[in-house]
Amino acid sequence: MSTTELLADPAELAIWLGKPADDPLLLNALTAASRRFRGAVRHPVTAVAGDIITLDGNGRDAILLPAAPVTAITSVVLSGTTLVEGTDYEWSADGYLRRIGCLWPCRLRCLVVTYDHGWAEVPQDIQEAVIDQARSMYRVQPGVQSYAAGSESVTFGAQASVGVTSQWSAAVAAHRLRKGDDA
Repeated sequence: MSTTELLADPAELAIWLGKPADDPLLLNALTAASRRFRGAVRHPVTAVAGDIITLDGNGRDAILLPAAPVTAITSVVLSGTTLVEGTDYEWSADGYLRRIGCLWPCRLRCLVVTYDHGWAEVPQDIQEAVIDQARSMYRVQPGVQSYAAGSESVTFGAQASVGVTSQWSAAVAAHRLRKGDDA
């Protein structure tokens, strides 16, 4: 398993759990937490170079690209015509692609964008949230709020039964794209 797929360091999780960093259950929990975070924020998080996407025009002056932060735009092709940065369009690290002097057409699949996005180093708040989630996933069996064996019993906190912590929710809210389409 490549650690580039993971949003946090297995060695850090291993310290919390008192297990070796190559423990299969630890790696599975960290993989699941990383996938869950990516799904919640709706983008890969880690750096991707040369991503090619086809987008629908929206009849407005700006289109939100499906991943951020945007670090470079290599090309923008509108209906077969290559556009020029600074003359035909401008972009932001937040993922906005703005048309200069006119609107994007309101046509399906008319725009092809090649761009780089994501973080070379995963932000600390994401790493911490993923480690925290992986710890819970490692220790808690889904659907179990408490269990007893002999004279010992364990009851899991509210976050285990709900599935996420406030730290997780804050990190997802800070890094999620397309926040306005939850209606």
